[in-house]
Amino acid sequence: MCGRYALYGPTSRLREQFDLDPGFDFAPRYNIAPGTEVLVVESAVPGGRSARLLRWGLIPSWAQDASIGARLINARGETVSEKPAFRAAFRRARCIVPANGFYEWTAHRAGGRTVRQPYFIRPRAAGDLFAFAGLCERWRSPAGEEIRTCCIITTSANALVLPIHQRMPVILGATEHAAWLDPDNRDVEGLRTLLRPAVADGMLAHPVCRAVNSSRAESAALIEAV
Repeated sequence: MCGRYALYGPTSRLREQFDLDPGFDFAPRYNIAPGTEVLVVESAVPGGRSARLLRWGLIPSWAQDASIGARLINARGETVSEKPAFRAAFRRARCIVPANGFYEWTAHRAGGRTVRQPYFIRPRAAGDLFAFAGLCERWRSPAGEEIRTCCIITTSANALVLPIHQRMPVILGATEHAAWLDPDNRDVEGLRTLLRPAVADGMLAHPVCRAVNSSRAESAALIEAV
């Protein structure tokens, strides 16, 4: 799964890598957790791309209440086009979730207890950003409030991530952004071919301080190798 990641920019790199319209900003975050507002890239009308904040935890349009979002932070790439919670968004409301890197945990025994050791996984090329494949939804509460939410699609782990965790986010290549974001692209089989593990050679992983285990922790020190 993908349950925690970091996005600290810079803004200029976000605009360049994702071909964004100017006029957006965001606060650097080093420990982004489900249920919070996250930056996503969407296709803009009448053209181009825009960045906006959506709540992480997808609420399907047919949901009776918002609590389902806490369980739908990720969608499995193998079944995303078929599952009732995700299939509509997969066909019409895809997005990209930019990230400087993401965290995964491995467990080991130490001193008679189980210790969860976090790792930070980032692009090998300095300054690059990951482009997680995501889905968006609009949900209207019984009181009439519209809430926009998103989730991240996951796939099986590549050779770098597998010793840490069995799953990882789907990371789109630069040449795949346009096809993924195109709202008129209804080629389900073609889109499904994009939902594969990223090449391990393009990524690095290092252990980080266990302070990141708390979703309340927030500091640039969280991504530093220990």
